[in-house]
Amino acid sequence: MRIHVLGGGIIGLASADELLTRGHDVVVVDPAPGSGASAVAAGMLSPGGEAWHGEPDGHRLGAASARLWPSYAARLGVPLHEDGVLLVGHDAGDRQLVLRQAELLQSLDVEAEPLGGGDLRRLEPSLGRVAGGIRLQERAVDPRSVVAALLLRLGARVRRSAPRGEADVVVVATGSTLPEPWSSLVRGVRGEVVRLRTDDAPRHVVRGWVAGEPVYLVPRPGGEVVVGATVEEHDDGPRPTAGGVLRLLRAARVLVPALDRAEVLACEARDRPATRDHLPLVGPTHHPWTFLAAGHFRHGVLLAPLTARLLADAVEGADPDPAVDPRRLLPEPVPAAPDPSAPDPGGPQCT
Repeated sequence: MRIHVLGGGIIGLASADELLTRGHDVVVVDPAPGSGASAVAAGMLSPGGEAWHGEPDGHRLGAASARLWPSYAARLGVPLHEDGVLLVGHDAGDRQLVLRQAELLQSLDVEAEPLGGGDLRRLEPSLGRVAGGIRLQERAVDPRSVVAALLLRLGARVRRSAPRGEADVVVVATGSTLPEPWSSLVRGVRGEVVRLRTDDAPRHVVRGWVAGEPVYLVPRPGGEVVVGATVEEHDDGPRPTAGGVLRLLRAARVLVPALDRAEVLACEARDRPATRDHLPLVGPTHHPWTFLAAGHFRHGVLLAPLTARLLADAVEGADPDPAVDPRRLLPEPVPAAPDPSAPDPGGPQCT
């Protein structure tokens, strides 16, 4: 089929690559591919760290996609961070948040190793004072490397504007801003990150709480550390704020004191595409031959390989996973009124 994918973030590019691999004629349309949320995402492949009470489908999908990432990264030729994730609490109150997360993970049959503060610091010497935590055998990836690899694979199929000629299928993967009539399904939720460079970067991905403030630190090659975790509903553009940057740096420096001497590379913000039930939209709409791949909120990088498969399956006629079927949030289409000028069919018809 001739397929136009609208949107060149990690979701749109991954979906286009999967469709192309299956033999379809694919074009990606985006005036600035890779410049949205994918450009600043931390790239944690951590369904355990992202698990949330009352959202079992979110964890199920995340865990399924995390299992795809080793082979997916190998196919793209991008490295994975394999040293694991430490989920830590700075003080006694923060430790209770960690224990609550550990109980949730236990209910989901996720292996999480409990560790005291001393054990954590021996495992990760860059840590400051922590009351306790858990270790997860989970990964991370640099989304910018993934986007670059996908752009290289797709080559001239990525266009700034739509080519001439109609498509058989249109896939809408435009992040936090969907076109009508689907614009109300997704809203932008601002996320801010600070990129640092240091000679004393943590070896593990570190996630945790400092006086109740969530923060994550994701190490990258070359001493870069991505610090993030802000989630803010807002009415203005996705710009980094003094308050958001201050909260991130304050919490990050408590967990990893050596970051006090780190070089600040950038402070950035983008809108995460959120749906009202925090699950993505992957599959058909009520509009013939229009499909959505959107609404991934904080999990676009994690869910990219699974989304690509689910989207391609749906385009080829498979039933979508009910948890991500866009039609769950769409009103039923109003049947067209009968045309009074149409001839009477004259009784039951057999076709």
